[in-house]
Amino acid sequence: MDANGRAIGVLGTGIDVCYRKENKKLYEKVLERGAIISEFPLRTHPAPENFPVRNRVVAGMPLGVVVVEGAQYSASPITARLAMEFGREVFGVPGNATQPVSFAPNQLIKQGATLVTCAEDVIEELPMPVRAALVQAEKPRAQQRNLLAAAALNGSEKKLYELLSTGEPLPIDDIKERSGLNSSEVLATLFTPEMKGIVRQLPGKQFSKVLL
Repeated sequence: MDANGRAIGVLGTGIDVCYRKENKKLYEKVLERGAIISEFPLRTHPAPENFPVRNRVVAGMPLGVVVVEGAQYSASPITARLAMEFGREVFGVPGNATQPVSFAPNQLIKQGATLVTCAEDVIEELPMPVRAALVQAEKPRAQQRNLLAAAALNGSEKKLYELLSTGEPLPIDDIKERSGLNSSEVLATLFTPEMKGIVRQLPGKQFSKVLL
């Protein structure tokens, strides 16, 4: 919501019950920017059996579910399983294997969930119309940020950066042909734009621009 987005809160209580009480400010922010929904009648108080039911709604509403944290017997694996049953995409953010809360995402990744480390990883897996709409909505502001970052590049870095696009990744052989540089020079020159986050290297030594 800090990014001026919308949020939907799905409760395991009645919509008039804020659980837990310390979440009151978040509850109010969601109401301002989105909606609070529940399958349970008004004045229904939290009970352990309510939350798996709530998670079924959470799993079915979106195009995909991103699991960031979750212990072995937490609600996260249940939500992910439901999402898979509904034909939704499931994503996992890898975590420290020694931490109990990393069990769910790491286990899901082992089982075939898509590993993600940033929003772009999720967007790339969404259907084309959704992906295009998201990119288009962000494009004006992102272009300004990219222009500022690109302005700090040196001449050869700018030259290679301008060869790339945010759409189809460009293989290193094509970059070599268009720039006249060899592979080592291309990789060395693109190192700084990669560190700035405005260029991304994909498998097979392919490169594309990244909208900041």
